[in-house]
This record gives sequence, C-alpha cells and structure tokens, in this order.
Amino acid sequence: MDRLTGMEMFVNVVETQGFSAAARRMGISRAAVSKQVLNLEDELGARLLNRTTRQVSVTELGEAYYERCKRVLSEVADADLLVQRLHSEPRGTLRVSAPMSFGVAHVGPAINDFLIEYGELDISLILNDRFTDLIDEGFDVAVRIAQAADSSLVARRLAPVRCVMTATESYLTEHGTPQIPEDLAVHKCLSYAYIASGLEWPLTGPGGKKSIKVSGPLKANNGDVLVQAVSRGLGIAFLPYFLVRDAIDSGELVTVLDRYKLPELSVFAVSPPNRFPARKVQAFLTFLSERFSDSEF
Repeated sequence: MDRLTGMEMFVNVVETQGFSAAARRMGISRAAVSKQVLNLEDELGARLLNRTTRQVSVTELGEAYYERCKRVLSEVADADLLVQRLHSEPRGTLRVSAPMSFGVAHVGPAINDFLIEYGELDISLILNDRFTDLIDEGFDVAVRIAQAADSSLVARRLAPVRCVMTATESYLTEHGTPQIPEDLAVHKCLSYAYIASGLEWPLTGPGGKKSIKVSGPLKANNGDVLVQAVSRGLGIAFLPYFLVRDAIDSGELVTVLDRYKLPELSVFAVSPPNRFPARKVQAFLTFLSERFSDSEF
C-alpha cells in the first residue's frame, strides 16, 4: 500500500473522530478509508484505533504514531510546495554556458538586465569556447553559435550571425588582394580552432559553392585572439562580423572577396530536453528571445 496515503487517512480519522467524517473530508468512500487504515495497522503489526459500533478512539500507540504522522505529512507538504514554487517562479541558481567573446559582449549584459528583473535568481555564467555537454556538466542553458542546433537538445534560434573575411590594408598591399577563392591558397589564413569547416573555408559565388583549403601561422580557439592577429597584419581571417564590426567601421580592417557568400551562422539558446522545464529556464529563454529578436551579429 501507499504508506503516505494510509498515514493521511489515519490522521483524518483521528482528527474527525470517525471513518465516515474522515471519508467526507477526503471526498472518498468510508470503506476505502477503513480498508487503508486496516492495511496500515497490518503492516505496522499494531492496533492504532479502538473501534466500537458507536465511536472510534485512539490507542496509546496510535496517539504517538499520530503525532509523528502529522510531522511527516507536514514535511511532505512543505517539500511539495517548495518544488512548486521553484518550478513556477524563477528562483534558485541558473547555470549558463556561453562562448567567450560573444558572452562578454552580449550574454553578460543581457544577464545583468535579466537579474534586475528577476531578483530571486542567482546565475552562474561560464564562458568557454569549447563545446560543453549540458547534461554531463550540469548546465541549464547554453548559448551557442553554430550553423545548426544540436537535435538532441531543445533549441531556440535567437539571431543570425554574419561571417566575413578580413585583413589590414597593409597586409593586402604586401601580399595582394585575393580576387577569387582559389587565391586564398597562397595567403596566410588565420583560423578559428572550433569552426566546423576547420582549414577548409566554404564560399558560394558565381561559380557555385567551393571549399578552399587554407593554411597560416595561427589557429586559435578564441575569436578575440584572431582579431588581434589580423589587426597586426598577420593574415586574412574568417570571423563573425560582430567581432570585427568596429575595426571595419574605423577602417582598421577591410573585407575581401565580398562577392562570395560565407556560411551563415546563428545564435542558439539550447537546454536539455525536459517535459517540465523549470520556470527559471523558461523565463531566461524567453528573455533572450526578446532581447535578440531584432539583432544581427
């Protein structure tokens, strides 16, 4: 039998001083209450109630058991209420993973505004450019920049991410400006370590889609390092536009092969599959969707 159900029925019998009154309070039949209490006594191997045709009274053992049942049922009710509150209200700690550069520039400021709105939440933000396993590493949400979302996770596309190839004027003056994708083969190309295409840069243009093998003096797992390198004239870099926007606007960097289209990436917010996602996760995903809905990076 369900021990908690039996305890609850026993408590109600004691408090209402009868099986019929307990049944009315609980909205079930008298026979169901009587059966559960009898089963409880059988499991315990002790009589909890004295029964006569006129009344029900509590044995000495039953009185002691009643007091403890009240405490247990109260603790269970408190535990249920705690779960309901944490599930229905954004409370507790939210663990978030995000890539380093995008995290500093965009996720961090978004989280600051989110915390002002949801003061009962704590957030643990981990910035790392490597792929994180949400379930194994205990993250509630990860912000990722990719061509497609992981199909094993629940994903929201937040915004598109444009990519560009860029270099300094001084580098292009010394080494020449590439006119077609094949020209990249003789240039110093600075590569992002975690990009899916690796040392093959995919471009689409008048001649269709091409994948060009490149090489160069630097491969890094952080976009800011590559921005520093390309700004020093060390080569041509293939980077998300949001990392080099300011340098291009100021003229420090220029784009190359503008007639050719690079793969478009997207910012995704992903979370582990859950039939009953916590309110803190739902609130954060909704906030990010609204925050970045009109953005292009």
